[in-house]
Amino acid sequence: MYKAKTTIIRDVVLSENIFKKLGSFIQSECGIKMPPGKRLMVQSRLMKRLRALEISSFEEYWAFIQSTEGKDEVINLINAVSTNKTDFFREPDHFKYLIDTVLPELIKNRPSEIREPFKFWSAGCSTGEEPYTLAMVLSDFAEKNRSFKFKILATDISTKVIEHGRIAIYSKERIDPIPMKMKQKYLLKSKDPAKKVVRIIPELRSKVIFRRLNFLDNFRLKEKVEVIFCRNVVIYFDRDIQKKLVEKFYEQLVPGGFLFMGHSETINGLNTKFRTVAPTVYQK
Repeated sequence: MYKAKTTIIRDVVLSENIFKKLGSFIQSECGIKMPPGKRLMVQSRLMKRLRALEISSFEEYWAFIQSTEGKDEVINLINAVSTNKTDFFREPDHFKYLIDTVLPELIKNRPSEIREPFKFWSAGCSTGEEPYTLAMVLSDFAEKNRSFKFKILATDISTKVIEHGRIAIYSKERIDPIPMKMKQKYLLKSKDPAKKVVRIIPELRSKVIFRRLNFLDNFRLKEKVEVIFCRNVVIYFDRDIQKKLVEKFYEQLVPGGFLFMGHSETINGLNTKFRTVAPTVYQK
Protein backbone atom coordinates (compact mmCIF):
# COMPACT_ATOMS: atom_id res chain seq x y z
CA MET A 1 0.00 0.00 0.00
CA TYR A 2 1.27 3.47 -0.91
CA LYS A 3 1.79 5.92 1.97
CA ALA A 4 2.54 9.58 1.22
CA LYS A 5 4.90 11.58 3.37
CA THR A 6 3.76 14.81 4.94
CA THR A 7 6.97 16.78 4.52
CA ILE A 8 6.53 20.52 4.00
CA ILE A 9 6.56 21.28 0.24
CA ARG A 10 8.92 24.01 -0.94
CA ASP A 11 11.22 24.48 -3.94
CA VAL A 12 10.22 21.14 -5.46
CA VAL A 13 11.82 20.44 -8.83
CA LEU A 14 10.52 18.09 -11.53
CA SER A 15 13.61 16.20 -12.66
CA GLU A 16 14.18 15.35 -16.30
CA ASN A 17 13.92 11.66 -15.47
CA ILE A 18 10.51 11.91 -13.76
CA PHE A 19 9.28 14.33 -16.43
CA LYS A 20 10.08 11.75 -19.13
CA LYS A 21 8.19 9.09 -17.18
CA LEU A 22 5.19 11.36 -16.65
CA GLY A 23 5.32 12.47 -20.30
CA SER A 24 5.28 8.88 -21.58
CA PHE A 25 2.45 8.03 -19.20
CA ILE A 26 0.37 11.07 -20.24
CA GLN A 27 0.86 10.29 -23.93
CA SER A 28 -0.15 6.66 -23.40
CA GLU A 29 -3.26 7.72 -21.46
CA CYS A 30 -4.59 10.50 -23.71
CA GLY A 31 -2.23 11.02 -26.66
CA ILE A 32 -0.97 14.46 -25.61
CA LYS A 33 2.72 14.97 -26.43
CA MET A 34 5.01 16.30 -23.70
CA PRO A 35 8.16 17.67 -25.39
CA PRO A 36 11.11 18.82 -23.22
CA GLY A 37 10.05 22.46 -23.49
CA LYS A 38 6.94 21.72 -21.39
CA ARG A 39 8.79 20.51 -18.29
CA LEU A 40 8.51 23.78 -16.37
CA MET A 41 4.86 24.11 -17.33
CA VAL A 42 4.10 20.62 -16.05
CA GLN A 43 6.07 21.30 -12.88
CA SER A 44 4.10 24.48 -12.20
CA ARG A 45 0.69 22.94 -12.88
CA LEU A 46 1.30 19.81 -10.82
CA MET A 47 2.47 21.69 -7.73
CA LYS A 48 -1.18 22.16 -6.72
CA ARG A 49 -1.69 18.40 -6.86
CA LEU A 50 1.37 17.78 -4.67
CA ARG A 51 0.04 20.23 -2.10
CA ALA A 52 -3.48 18.76 -2.23
CA LEU A 53 -2.11 15.25 -1.68
CA GLU A 54 0.55 16.35 0.82
CA ILE A 55 3.21 14.73 -1.33
CA SER A 56 6.67 16.24 -0.95
CA SER A 57 8.31 15.43 -4.30
CA PHE A 58 7.56 14.54 -7.91
CA GLU A 59 9.26 11.19 -7.33
CA GLU A 60 6.62 10.44 -4.69
CA TYR A 61 3.88 11.73 -7.00
CA TRP A 62 5.04 9.38 -9.76
CA ALA A 63 5.02 6.48 -7.29
CA PHE A 64 1.52 7.45 -6.20
CA ILE A 65 0.26 7.56 -9.80
CA GLN A 66 1.60 4.03 -10.27
CA SER A 67 -0.05 2.71 -7.10
CA THR A 68 -3.52 1.23 -6.72
CA GLU A 69 -4.54 4.14 -4.48
CA GLY A 70 -3.48 6.64 -7.17
CA LYS A 71 -5.78 5.29 -9.88
CA ASP A 72 -8.29 8.13 -9.51
CA GLU A 73 -5.48 10.73 -9.56
CA VAL A 74 -4.91 10.11 -13.28
CA ILE A 75 -7.93 12.30 -14.16
CA ASN A 76 -6.53 15.12 -12.00
CA LEU A 77 -3.17 14.73 -13.72
CA ILE A 78 -4.74 15.02 -17.16
CA ASN A 79 -6.88 17.96 -16.04
CA ALA A 80 -3.72 19.74 -14.88
CA VAL A 81 -1.59 19.26 -17.98
CA SER A 82 -4.17 19.56 -20.78
CA THR A 83 -4.24 22.87 -22.66
CA ASN A 84 -7.61 24.64 -22.72
CA LYS A 85 -7.11 27.78 -24.81
CA THR A 86 -10.39 28.83 -26.37
CA ASP A 87 -12.55 31.85 -27.16
CA PHE A 88 -16.06 32.70 -28.25
CA PHE A 89 -16.17 33.08 -32.06
CA ARG A 90 -12.61 31.86 -32.44
CA GLU A 91 -11.73 31.70 -36.15
CA PRO A 92 -15.00 33.45 -37.11
CA ASP A 93 -14.76 32.57 -40.83
CA HIS A 94 -15.73 29.02 -39.89
CA PHE A 95 -19.06 30.11 -38.46
CA LYS A 96 -19.83 32.22 -41.54
CA TYR A 97 -19.03 29.27 -43.80
CA LEU A 98 -21.20 27.03 -41.62
CA ILE A 99 -24.23 29.32 -41.96
CA ASP A 100 -23.76 30.42 -45.58
CA THR A 101 -22.67 27.15 -47.17
CA VAL A 102 -22.78 24.06 -44.94
CA LEU A 103 -26.27 24.34 -43.45
CA PRO A 104 -28.05 25.10 -46.78
CA GLU A 105 -26.30 22.09 -48.34
CA LEU A 106 -27.16 19.77 -45.44
CA ILE A 107 -30.80 20.86 -45.48
CA LYS A 108 -31.03 20.50 -49.26
CA ASN A 109 -29.56 16.98 -49.23
CA ARG A 110 -31.51 15.63 -46.27
CA PRO A 111 -34.53 13.46 -47.20
CA SER A 112 -37.78 15.27 -46.39
CA GLU A 113 -39.11 12.40 -44.26
CA ILE A 114 -36.28 12.83 -41.70
CA ARG A 115 -37.50 15.13 -38.91
CA GLU A 116 -34.88 14.62 -36.21
CA PRO A 117 -32.55 17.48 -35.20
CA PHE A 118 -29.28 18.09 -37.00
CA LYS A 119 -26.43 16.93 -34.79
CA PHE A 120 -23.22 18.86 -34.12
CA TRP A 121 -20.16 17.73 -32.18
CA SER A 122 -17.66 20.08 -30.54
CA ALA A 123 -14.76 17.66 -30.01
CA GLY A 124 -12.28 19.16 -27.58
CA CYS A 125 -14.78 21.72 -26.32
CA SER A 126 -12.68 23.06 -23.43
CA THR A 127 -14.68 25.43 -21.18
CA GLY A 128 -17.62 25.64 -23.57
CA GLU A 129 -17.01 28.77 -25.63
CA GLU A 130 -17.02 26.86 -28.93
CA PRO A 131 -20.23 24.83 -28.43
CA TYR A 132 -22.07 27.90 -27.10
CA THR A 133 -20.88 29.92 -30.10
CA LEU A 134 -22.33 27.16 -32.26
CA ALA A 135 -25.55 27.27 -30.26
CA MET A 136 -25.84 31.03 -30.81
CA VAL A 137 -25.33 31.00 -34.57
CA LEU A 138 -27.52 27.91 -35.01
CA SER A 139 -30.29 29.49 -32.93
CA ASP A 140 -30.18 32.61 -35.08
CA PHE A 141 -30.33 30.41 -38.18
CA ALA A 142 -33.28 28.48 -36.73
CA GLU A 143 -35.24 31.71 -36.23
CA LYS A 144 -35.12 32.25 -40.00
CA ASN A 145 -35.62 28.58 -40.86
CA ARG A 146 -38.41 27.31 -38.62
CA SER A 147 -38.07 23.65 -39.59
CA PHE A 148 -34.40 23.60 -38.57
CA LYS A 149 -33.73 21.84 -35.25
CA PHE A 150 -30.36 21.05 -33.73
CA LYS A 151 -28.52 19.61 -30.77
CA ILE A 152 -24.85 19.81 -29.81
CA LEU A 153 -22.57 17.28 -28.17
CA ALA A 154 -19.55 18.85 -26.42
CA THR A 155 -16.71 16.59 -25.28
CA ASP A 156 -13.33 17.02 -23.65
CA ILE A 157 -10.92 14.84 -21.71
CA SER A 158 -10.77 17.31 -18.81
CA THR A 159 -13.54 16.95 -16.24
CA LYS A 160 -12.66 20.40 -14.91
CA VAL A 161 -13.40 22.25 -18.15
CA ILE A 162 -16.53 20.18 -18.82
CA GLU A 163 -17.96 21.27 -15.47
CA HIS A 164 -17.15 24.89 -16.35
CA GLY A 165 -19.04 24.44 -19.62
CA ARG A 166 -22.07 22.95 -17.89
CA ILE A 167 -22.24 25.85 -15.44
CA ALA A 168 -21.79 28.29 -18.37
CA ILE A 169 -20.67 31.32 -16.34
CA TYR A 170 -18.08 33.57 -17.99
CA SER A 171 -16.30 36.79 -17.10
CA LYS A 172 -17.25 39.89 -19.07
CA GLU A 173 -13.75 39.95 -20.56
CA ARG A 174 -14.33 36.50 -22.08
CA ILE A 175 -17.47 37.56 -23.93
CA ASP A 176 -15.89 40.49 -25.81
CA PRO A 177 -15.89 38.63 -29.19
CA ILE A 178 -19.66 38.00 -29.05
CA PRO A 179 -21.67 40.46 -31.21
CA MET A 180 -23.78 42.86 -29.14
CA LYS A 181 -27.11 41.56 -30.44
CA MET A 182 -26.18 38.05 -29.39
CA LYS A 183 -25.02 39.25 -25.98
CA GLN A 184 -28.44 40.80 -25.46
CA LYS A 185 -30.27 37.66 -26.63
CA TYR A 186 -28.22 34.86 -25.14
CA LEU A 187 -26.50 36.14 -21.98
CA LEU A 188 -27.82 36.83 -18.48
CA LYS A 189 -26.13 39.38 -16.23
CA SER A 190 -25.50 38.58 -12.59
CA LYS A 191 -28.02 40.01 -10.14
CA ASP A 192 -25.03 41.22 -8.14
CA PRO A 193 -23.49 44.20 -10.01
CA ALA A 194 -20.20 43.61 -8.22
CA LYS A 195 -19.84 40.26 -9.99
CA LYS A 196 -18.63 40.99 -13.50
CA VAL A 197 -19.88 37.73 -14.95
CA VAL A 198 -22.63 36.53 -17.27
CA ARG A 199 -24.35 33.20 -17.82
CA ILE A 200 -25.61 31.54 -20.99
CA ILE A 201 -29.42 31.55 -21.02
CA PRO A 202 -31.16 28.23 -20.11
CA GLU A 203 -32.65 27.80 -23.60
CA LEU A 204 -29.16 27.74 -25.09
CA ARG A 205 -27.66 25.59 -22.33
CA SER A 206 -30.34 22.97 -22.99
CA LYS A 207 -29.05 22.57 -26.55
CA VAL A 208 -25.57 21.47 -25.42
CA ILE A 209 -24.78 18.15 -23.75
CA PHE A 210 -21.32 17.90 -22.15
CA ARG A 211 -19.53 14.56 -21.85
CA ARG A 212 -16.02 13.42 -20.99
CA LEU A 213 -14.31 11.62 -23.86
CA ASN A 214 -10.75 10.40 -24.34
CA PHE A 215 -9.80 10.33 -28.01
CA LEU A 216 -7.60 7.30 -27.40
CA ASP A 217 -10.59 5.23 -26.27
CA ASN A 218 -12.35 3.00 -28.76
CA PHE A 219 -15.35 5.31 -28.78
CA ARG A 220 -18.46 5.34 -30.96
CA LEU A 221 -21.16 8.01 -30.73
CA LYS A 222 -24.74 6.86 -30.21
CA GLU A 223 -25.76 8.77 -33.35
CA LYS A 224 -23.76 9.94 -36.33
CA VAL A 225 -23.46 13.70 -36.68
CA GLU A 226 -23.69 16.18 -39.53
CA VAL A 227 -20.87 18.48 -38.41
CA ILE A 228 -17.75 18.06 -36.26
CA PHE A 229 -15.74 20.97 -34.92
CA CYS A 230 -12.33 19.75 -33.72
CA ARG A 231 -10.12 22.81 -33.86
CA ASN A 232 -6.63 23.30 -32.46
CA VAL A 233 -6.71 19.88 -30.80
CA VAL A 234 -4.90 17.37 -33.02
CA ILE A 235 -1.76 19.54 -33.05
CA TYR A 236 -1.02 18.09 -29.60
CA PHE A 237 -0.88 14.53 -31.00
CA ASP A 238 1.71 12.74 -33.12
CA ARG A 239 0.92 11.90 -36.75
CA ASP A 240 -0.15 8.31 -36.10
CA ILE A 241 -2.73 9.39 -33.53
CA GLN A 242 -3.83 12.27 -35.78
CA LYS A 243 -4.52 9.85 -38.62
CA LYS A 244 -6.45 7.41 -36.42
CA LEU A 245 -8.50 10.25 -34.92
CA VAL A 246 -9.39 11.78 -38.28
CA GLU A 247 -10.45 8.31 -39.47
CA LYS A 248 -12.69 8.03 -36.38
CA PHE A 249 -14.22 11.41 -37.21
CA TYR A 250 -14.92 10.18 -40.74
CA GLU A 251 -16.82 7.19 -39.35
CA GLN A 252 -18.88 9.35 -36.95
CA LEU A 253 -20.13 11.65 -39.74
CA VAL A 254 -23.19 11.05 -41.88
CA PRO A 255 -22.49 10.86 -45.63
CA GLY A 256 -21.81 14.40 -46.81
CA GLY A 257 -21.00 15.57 -43.27
CA PHE A 258 -18.35 18.20 -42.51
CA LEU A 259 -15.23 18.37 -40.36
CA PHE A 260 -13.88 21.77 -39.23
CA MET A 261 -10.29 21.91 -37.99
CA GLY A 262 -8.12 24.73 -36.69
CA HIS A 263 -6.32 27.09 -39.07
CA SER A 264 -2.98 25.81 -37.74
CA GLU A 265 -3.93 22.22 -38.60
CA THR A 266 -4.21 20.16 -41.75
CA ILE A 267 -5.06 16.61 -42.72
CA ASN A 268 -2.94 16.84 -45.85
CA GLY A 269 -0.55 13.90 -45.92
CA LEU A 270 -2.72 11.75 -43.66
CA ASN A 271 -4.20 9.90 -46.65
CA THR A 272 -7.82 10.20 -45.54
CA LYS A 273 -11.09 9.89 -47.46
CA PHE A 274 -12.10 13.49 -46.79
CA ARG A 275 -12.16 16.10 -49.53
CA THR A 276 -11.20 19.72 -48.88
CA VAL A 277 -14.06 22.18 -49.49
CA ALA A 278 -12.61 25.32 -47.85
CA PRO A 279 -9.49 26.18 -45.81
CA THR A 280 -9.40 23.61 -42.95
CA VAL A 281 -12.94 22.45 -43.78
CA TYR A 282 -13.40 18.89 -45.04
CA GLN A 283 -16.35 16.86 -46.27
CA LYS A 284 -17.12 13.14 -46.12
